[in-house]
Amino acid sequence: MGEIMQIRARGIRTTVAALAAVAGVAAVAVPAAAATPASATPRFLEPAELPPHPTSPWYAGPVTAGQPDPLPVCVGEALPSIATHRSYGTEFDTNAQQITVVERTVQRAKDFAALLRKDIAGCAKKLMEQDPDLTATQKSYGRLNVEEGAHVYGLHTASAWGSSDIGLFSVGRDGRTVTVVLWGQMGNFQHAQVADFKKTTVTAVNKLY
Repeated sequence: MGEIMQIRARGIRTTVAALAAVAGVAAVAVPAAAATPASATPRFLEPAELPPHPTSPWYAGPVTAGQPDPLPVCVGEALPSIATHRSYGTEFDTNAQQITVVERTVQRAKDFAALLRKDIAGCAKKLMEQDPDLTATQKSYGRLNVEEGAHVYGLHTASAWGSSDIGLFSVGRDGRTVTVVLWGQMGNFQHAQVADFKKTTVTAVNKLY
């Protein structure tokens, strides 16, 4: 899900890279993992529920069991094998991904959501440590009052050779279920569709059950 476009840098993937895996694709690449049954819960976002693209519809891959491949930036290392995900793309350079994990208990879900938020909070610093030619800046867009709450973040990465990518993240929880939504494209904070992404996040958390 663009989770996912490659950054033009020494193996480091930007937010957009982790969202879509390729830049400018007309359809979403389908991971080679088994898709979950249509009746499985929780439900995932539909393409029309993503931040609107000015010139292209969104396309969606199947709801797929397991971790995304490649793992998304900032949150990928924390994802367990029980994760389920869905990837989305447009005809241009905007991509998205939703990843959901159903934990055994509410407390485990609380702890997992907190871990994801911690990883996002330290992501810009970690990316710059991994690649000195990369400048990363992040913002917190606050908490959304939906179910047990959701938090929204932004990450901008720029390389020494001119690439510039903007990504939005959200972490939300409903009971034992945690969902992460990622959105990314080429650009900077001025191109971030924050208000639309917040609406998408609210929809995603409300659809968990």
